[in-house]
Amino acid sequence: MTQHILPGSPPLTVNLRRAPRARRISLRVSQLDGTVTLTIPPGVSEREALAFALEKRDWLRAQQAKSPDRIAVGLGTTLPVAGRPREVVPGTGRSVVLGADTLAAPGTADDVGARLQGYLRELARHRLAEAVDHYAARLGRPYTRLTLRDTRSRWGSCSSRGALMFSWRLVMAPPEILDYVAAHEVAHLAEMNHAPAFWNTVTRIHGPYDTARHWLRDQGQELHKYRFTRD
Repeated sequence: MTQHILPGSPPLTVNLRRAPRARRISLRVSQLDGTVTLTIPPGVSEREALAFALEKRDWLRAQQAKSPDRIAVGLGTTLPVAGRPREVVPGTGRSVVLGADTLAAPGTADDVGARLQGYLRELARHRLAEAVDHYAARLGRPYTRLTLRDTRSRWGSCSSRGALMFSWRLVMAPPEILDYVAAHEVAHLAEMNHAPAFWNTVTRIHGPYDTARHWLRDQGQELHKYRFTRD
């Protein structure tokens, strides 16, 4: 993948991607950080693709304006944990301490983001394991493995072998959102699709889920705006 700068105010950085299976030129703007990707199908020159992007520059800037600003996590940052905002404050000792309204992080200012990310991953593992065990017991189906990732395109997944994967950022969402995603993926242990039988299974082991689905659709991307490490 190569980059190209489109002139204007402000200039636009466009990532060019060759896609052998693409049938037409396409543009995508990431909802997470505003990254612009220009997909080029076979037989189309870079010049032609960039001319297409240039024609769409006003649309691209409008889409980037909708992307949430990224927040570098550090001392003084307000960070949601279990849906409740907590101020990151200096801590003592070796461990991060979760308070009612604070997150006390030990170490130097440069270490805070990485420390908090590690802490949140472990907290997510604990809470997701509890939720998954609960719903798997209600379903009567075992799972084989639980892993965590920092996924951007999905909140969880279930493989045909019963391995469950979740985004650790779910621990920042309200508890009922984490519970719903856990139930959703556990339901795939019985129904590997999204047919009516699957949603009936979700309802049976979890209960109503519309509110949680709407929250993820409308507010879930906000969890991705927090940057814990320098990347």
